[in-house]
Amino acid sequence: MSSNADIYHEMIVDYSRNPVNYGKIENHDVTFHDSNPLCGDSIDIDMKIDDNKVTDIKFHGRGCAICMACSSVLTEITKGKTLDEARAIEKNDVLSELGLEHLQAVRIKCALLSLKVLKSALYTYIGEHLENTQDLDTLKEEAANLY
Repeated sequence: MSSNADIYHEMIVDYSRNPVNYGKIENHDVTFHDSNPLCGDSIDIDMKIDDNKVTDIKFHGRGCAICMACSSVLTEITKGKTLDEARAIEKNDVLSELGLEHLQAVRIKCALLSLKVLKSALYTYIGEHLENTQDLDTLKEEAANLY
């Protein structure tokens, strides 16, 4: 393994053993759950949103080392962002933090489960707070094109 690969491997192992932002938010503004039945990963994300900004985000559940590491990284990236900034987070924003840009297809669902949950939570929250039905159609289209 190259030294970069070693560093990324250590980061994945550390995040999986010591996940960041792991837990629940009791008075959350939105929560969402999804799972990957093929490997058993199961993640919930809770968010507190104030003034159109993600002020707190936590995840809980169980998953493989890649799933847990990506969930930790994603919550770190998301915290403090506006809803629009959080909606703009893409898979490579998460994967590149852990050196997983060339992850095998079989493991990509593990790595991106938390991003799918985050986007679903954001769409749920935004959809519940929209006043314009045209904006809801745009939101649905964006959600449909996620994966």
